[in-house]
Amino acid sequence: MFKFNRKIHKAVSDHEMVEVTEIDGIRSLHLGSPTIQSSMKVKDPYALVLAYSWGMLSSLLFKPDCKQAILVGLGGGSIAKYVWKYCPDIRQTVIELNAQVIAVARSHFFVPEDDQTMTIIEGDGIAYVQQHPGSCDWLMMDAFGSNGLPPDFCTQTFFDDCAEALTPDGLMAINLWGSDKNFDVYMQRMEQSFDQRVLMMPTGKPGNIIVFGFKPELPVPGLATLRKRAQIAMQTHAIDFLDLIDRLQGANPNNGQTFSIGP
Repeated sequence: MFKFNRKIHKAVSDHEMVEVTEIDGIRSLHLGSPTIQSSMKVKDPYALVLAYSWGMLSSLLFKPDCKQAILVGLGGGSIAKYVWKYCPDIRQTVIELNAQVIAVARSHFFVPEDDQTMTIIEGDGIAYVQQHPGSCDWLMMDAFGSNGLPPDFCTQTFFDDCAEALTPDGLMAINLWGSDKNFDVYMQRMEQSFDQRVLMMPTGKPGNIIVFGFKPELPVPGLATLRKRAQIAMQTHAIDFLDLIDRLQGANPNNGQTFSIGP
């Protein structure tokens, strides 16, 4: 059956075109291209639709005691909304460069207004991270635009700044595209910034790969602990964490050269 993709919003800003479409009850955000940046079930606006967002929220398994989070890149607000609703103990600051994206996230994707647990700032994520060393337990990077990951978000200097922005036992998660020709370069830079304490989690083929960077004082749990934490988390989160752990294990073999998870 033919599915009609209905355009429900379109705006042009100084940065790029912001467009919203809807098909079969799924509303999606596009930034200057047909590529979907964020999706939402209209009847369940806080559910996570795209697989990569599940991977980003796997941070809960590595750093369950997070209190302060910085999220760079709002998009349709899927991750920010989820943390706001289901992780009320986390105080998050969201940095988004494009004012139109912020407006659309609130008008079309049910992103709430600022309160004591979430603040959305219109600004430069790179500058913000650099100016706030040691300020967060989680740093989540989701800054894709119309041309993919902006080059300034994957330099060695920026990854170094990200590591510095974390507390001594903090965790970084970044959304990368697995088919990017520079993926291996980005991984090497992450490994340098985090002293080889890096793991990657594929969330699709050959799509988004979430890469985690661990600060020195954050213990990396073994597989048994991760699975136990996943089972507990799945009682309150509609995320298949066990499947994600399997993907994590398959992508990080203990080959003597890369940081790996234990038994």
